[in-house]
Amino acid sequence: MFVDKAKVFVKGGDGGDGLVAFRRELYVPEGGPAGGDGGDGGDVVFKVDEGLRTLMDFRYQKHFKAPRGEKGRNKSQHGANADDLVVRVPPGTIVTDDDTGEVIADLTRHGQEVVIAKGGRGGRGNTRFRAPNNPAPAIAENGEEGQERWVVLELKVMADVGLVGFPSVGKSTLLSVVSGARPKIGAYHFTTLTPNLGVVDLGDDRSFVMADLPGLIEGAHTGVGLGHEFLRHVERTRIILHVVDMSGIEGRDPFDDWAKINEELKLYNAKLAERPQIVAANKMDMPDSEAFLEEFRSRIAEVSPETEILPISSLTRQGIPELLYRVADLLESLPEPSALEEAEKAGTEESIVYRYEPVDEYDFTISRDNEVYVVESDSLDKLVKRTQFGSYEAVMRFATILRNAGVDAALRKRGAKGGDTIRIGEFEFEFFEGAPDTYLYDDE
Repeated sequence: MFVDKAKVFVKGGDGGDGLVAFRRELYVPEGGPAGGDGGDGGDVVFKVDEGLRTLMDFRYQKHFKAPRGEKGRNKSQHGANADDLVVRVPPGTIVTDDDTGEVIADLTRHGQEVVIAKGGRGGRGNTRFRAPNNPAPAIAENGEEGQERWVVLELKVMADVGLVGFPSVGKSTLLSVVSGARPKIGAYHFTTLTPNLGVVDLGDDRSFVMADLPGLIEGAHTGVGLGHEFLRHVERTRIILHVVDMSGIEGRDPFDDWAKINEELKLYNAKLAERPQIVAANKMDMPDSEAFLEEFRSRIAEVSPETEILPISSLTRQGIPELLYRVADLLESLPEPSALEEAEKAGTEESIVYRYEPVDEYDFTISRDNEVYVVESDSLDKLVKRTQFGSYEAVMRFATILRNAGVDAALRKRGAKGGDTIRIGEFEFEFFEGAPDTYLYDDE
C-alpha cells in the first residue's frame, strides 16, 4: 500500500533533574555542595533513508518520544545526556507544523537530518548555585520539558521523469515495458490509484527513475478526481513525459487532451508550465493513429512550436528506444537540483530548521481571570517548571527573579494587593506586598 500523507506526534526527551548533595570535607561549611547537573533530553530527529518509498510505517506508529536525561549524581557528576531518537523518512518528505502550518523541513537528500522536537535542558545541581555569601546552597533545578508538537508528513515522489496524461492513455503499460516495475494494468479508467516507480536502465551506464502518476481529469487543480493526490507528485519531477492517446478510441481529441492536462498543471503550480516536457504520442499501432498524429502536429505547431513529439507504441515497442535515449540526453543537459531548487519547486521557502535561541529577558503580560492575576510568559513558565518548590531557598530565588524582572511592580500597577492570587503557568501563589530578602546566587 502506498501512503503519502501522515500526521504524527513527536516529543523531545525531558531533561534530568539537578541534585542537591553535599560532600563531607573538613573546614568546608556543611561539607560543600556536590550535586551534579541533570543530563539533557534526547532530540527527535528525522533522517532521510533512500530505501523508503512510502510513509506506511507512520500509519501504524503515530507517537515518537525521545528518552529523558539522567538525573544529576553525587560528587558533582553530570547525569548522562539521552540519545536522540532517529526516525527514518523517505526522500521527498515535507514536514509541517500542524498548529501553525509552517514548513519545518523539506527533506530531499539521502542522509539529510533535521531536529523536529528539541529535547529539554538538564536541571542544574546545587554546585552551580554556590556563591561567596552562600557557600552551601540547598537548591537545584528540575529538568526542562522536551518540545512536543503534532506534525504532518507529506510525501512528494522523487523521480527524474513523471508520466502524466488522461486515464487509460498507456502510462502504466509504458512503465512496465521500460523498467522492472509491475504496476496494476486494467481495461478501465483509474487503474492506477497511487504512484509507481521504476528504474530505467539504458545499458550505457545511464539510468533514471520514472514515475507513473495517476491519471488526471479536467478540474484536478481544484481537487476533482484524484486532484491534489496526483498533482503534488508532479512537482518533484525534473522532466514531464506527457503521454497522449493518438488512437482516438476513447472518443477524445488528442490535442484537447494535451491542452487540458497542461492547463491543469499550470493552474496548480505556474512553475510546472516551465518544466521541460516531451510528448509521447502513444498507441501508434492503431489504424487511425497516423492521421491523428499529423493533425496533432499541425495544431501544436501553432501554439507551442518548441514542443517535442515522439511517436511510440507501448504494445509493439515502436519508438521506445528513441524516446528513452532522448529523455536521458535531456536529463544530462539539466543541472542537478539543489535543496533550495527542490524547495522552490514544491512552492515552499528554503528549508530552515527551527532555531532554539536562549531567552535572555523575561518578557511577560498580565491579565485578569476573575479574581486571579495571570502572568503570561514562556520564560517564566519554564522557570516555574524548573523550580523545586520543596526547597525554601528555591522559593526565595524564584521570588527574587520575579522582583528583578519587574513582575512585582507590574502587578502592583495593575492593582494587585497582599493576599491576591497570582497564576504563572500551572502554578498559583499568594501575592506578598513586602519585598523578600534578596537571595544571591550564581545563575550562569
